[in-house]
Amino acid sequence: HQGGALMGYIAIVDYGVGNLMSVSNALSFLGFESRVTGEAAGLERADAIILPGVGAFPDAAEKLRAPGLDRVLIAQSGKKPILGICLGMQLLFERSYEYGEHPGLGLLEGEVVGMEGRLPGGLAIPHIGWNALRIKRPGGVLKYVEEGDCVYFVHSYYAENCAASLTATAEYGLELTAAVQRENLYGCQFHPEI
Repeated sequence: HQGGALMGYIAIVDYGVGNLMSVSNALSFLGFESRVTGEAAGLERADAIILPGVGAFPDAAEKLRAPGLDRVLIAQSGKKPILGICLGMQLLFERSYEYGEHPGLGLLEGEVVGMEGRLPGGLAIPHIGWNALRIKRPGGVLKYVEEGDCVYFVHSYYAENCAASLTATAEYGLELTAAVQRENLYGCQFHPEI
């Protein structure tokens, strides 16, 4: 950063489980240069990092660990903004209970749990569709978002026990974590690239 503006590029982490082109196209539309990379050097040189994700937590966590990208993200977390999208946000937390118990990056306090058995009857899992945001802490990643703005969700698991970083929720039979922020770490369960 220089004067708060991005001077270089935003790295989009390529670890085999993200909707990379949607994120890249959204950044291009907004006028930001981005690079899709699965290499440590590409993440280290970036001004900011986006960790997208689609699929199951255990598989995604292993695909981050195998080439050592987990260690790179942890090392970069104190140096530049990192945004996790959907499963990418879930990976920022301490653990997930999707198909067993699995460690996350541990950058944010909290855990990822399933909706199964927690939602009132009649609500479909996965949660798919547009829902209004309830803003808990304005600013940050939600700087241009207003109370009641609708965003698009596709998920069966959500973060809980994350009050320290919670910035927005959405109602789907229960109050679901929609966005989080702690210092330069940001996450959104919804898909802002849609």
